[in-house]
Amino acid sequence: MTKFRGCIDIHSGQVKQIVGGTLTQDDVTSTTQSDQTLENFVSTKPSSYYAQLYAENYLHGCHVIKLGSNPENDKAAELACITWPKGLQVGGGINLENAQEWLDKGASHVIITSWLFSKNDKTEKMELDFGKLKSISEKVGKDNLVVDLSCRTVINETGDVEWFVAMNKWQTITGNKLSKEFLFEVSQYCDELLIHAADVEGLCKGIDEKLVSSLGKWCPPNFDGKIVYAGGAKSLNDLQLVKELSEGKVDLTFGSALDIFGGKLVKFDDLIRWNQQNC
Repeated sequence: MTKFRGCIDIHSGQVKQIVGGTLTQDDVTSTTQSDQTLENFVSTKPSSYYAQLYAENYLHGCHVIKLGSNPENDKAAELACITWPKGLQVGGGINLENAQEWLDKGASHVIITSWLFSKNDKTEKMELDFGKLKSISEKVGKDNLVVDLSCRTVINETGDVEWFVAMNKWQTITGNKLSKEFLFEVSQYCDELLIHAADVEGLCKGIDEKLVSSLGKWCPPNFDGKIVYAGGAKSLNDLQLVKELSEGKVDLTFGSALDIFGGKLVKFDDLIRWNQQNC
């Protein structure tokens, strides 16, 4: 059954809400905001505040995403994990070498994304490397792994909308198109799938309804509630919309529209009430 999932996005050591499509490669190592990166919200509160808030409301399955390699991001993510041990998923810069370290620091799951991709010499595109996926799944355990398949919209030659996985802070479109077959293959090695619709992320102009509907149709067996969609949510009614479009198979994350992140469109307490009444 569709439920609300929380997030803690960390950039330059601070909890922020960023317009997804504007996060540039300059932000990977920079300690200051890139002129091209649009910030909707910069919190004055530490990551522990949000971790404690989620813990007090039994909001399991929330993700902590480190945006960029600033060392302060690691400190903020560690603080969140210390605040709620085994209650949060951690992503951003996760690879085979450091995945177990984050689980040892208290993450319930690690979220893997850009490291999974390798260049296909024939197509000259980056593509998901199933050898890497298998290796990290075996090392940390399938039940501890979330695969991030966040995507950008592409219009094909016939004018139809398709979605391709995007890596490197959503700036590099890979050769992997979202489909029922692709999601099923990836699901063999992980516990959940996280999908940001990068083109609407942070805009508060509504979810990508076609994508959510497709995710419901493509949901692998036994993955109900284990596909988490993020991007564009602007109303409490979006939970009902996602429930209807996906037949209850997809969960929803709220960001910039939410009052705890400076938004004026959605109240955190209303989302918690939804979960209590519907899940």
